[in-house]
Amino acid sequence: MKRKHSLVVVGLMGVALSLSACGNDDDSSDKGGGDGGAADGKIGVILPDTESSVRWESADRPALESAFKEAGVEYDIQNAEGDAERMTQIADTMIGNGVTVLAIVNLDSESGAAIQEKAKEQGVATIDYDRLTLGGSAEYYVSFDNTKVGELQGQGLADCLGEKDANIVYLNGAPTDNNATLFAEGAHSVLDSMTSYKVVGEQAVPEWDNEEAATIFQQLYTAADGKVDGVLAANDGLGGAAIGILEGAGQAGKVPVTGQDATVEGLQNVLAGTQCMTVYKSATQEANALAETAIALVNGDDAKTTGTTVDSSDQSEVPSILLDPQSITKDNVGDVITDGGQKAEDVCSGEFAAMCTEAGIS
Repeated sequence: MKRKHSLVVVGLMGVALSLSACGNDDDSSDKGGGDGGAADGKIGVILPDTESSVRWESADRPALESAFKEAGVEYDIQNAEGDAERMTQIADTMIGNGVTVLAIVNLDSESGAAIQEKAKEQGVATIDYDRLTLGGSAEYYVSFDNTKVGELQGQGLADCLGEKDANIVYLNGAPTDNNATLFAEGAHSVLDSMTSYKVVGEQAVPEWDNEEAATIFQQLYTAADGKVDGVLAANDGLGGAAIGILEGAGQAGKVPVTGQDATVEGLQNVLAGTQCMTVYKSATQEANALAETAIALVNGDDAKTTGTTVDSSDQSEVPSILLDPQSITKDNVGDVITDGGQKAEDVCSGEFAAMCTEAGIS
């Protein structure tokens, strides 16, 4: 079955750009709006943390602010700082302050679903951003195709390893994050069919904690007697943790490691050869998709979707806007910079300047 909502189907792209609405008089850095006529609605966005990835504050927030300001809608963006109770409190405050659309990046499905149910009771439409809330009631799910992210990681590691016999360790994301499950499933779908590869260790990293990831990888590496030929790390933070351990063992650059998010550190590791690849998901593209979806709901319209995503908890189908991720290796690091995902001066600082020049990045 599909999650149901009563809206009128319309095209979205023109709507997002044609809206004009009044700004928010609150001078908080978390709140803002455009200059124009009165907006018949307010959008709230709750980001998850600042630890699992630097993207939330460095990329998503500014991209969302830019999109909302351009459309002229009133908005409030806050960060739960990894605390589910804090996210609930923020949601309660936003609902009390009159948001008509609430988008969340859940910290776990249970607390996320509770927030969405409370919002629903108050007539507030909800959107799952980046992570699907299992058992939730969101009108829409806006994200990248996360199974494909895992497939790109699996294929990237296979390309770096080649057809030789190889022992692989999986360093998966948080077990409470449905995306992490999809990343692992996508990677396994590629690598499990390759009979020359053997999984010698696999573990999820609670809360995507990079320090804990280093401890976990050290334990897995030791358990495998150091006989690890490749690391399927779910994002750049976890990949960096594994690289740190490999450096201590004199194996950094010899053992390919994957990643995701195309962070500055991740791209620098790719340029240095200590990381095999990363996956780029344009925060601007995803934020714009969220903004367009939220603005459609503010207008009482349906968003333009790419299909549906099955909620594995109840087999319901969630209307979805799923975007295509991109595999990034040393050969196309420049694509991230050209797209605005990172700045050349950040990636190409210090010792990485020469590597950028060699890679054709200026």
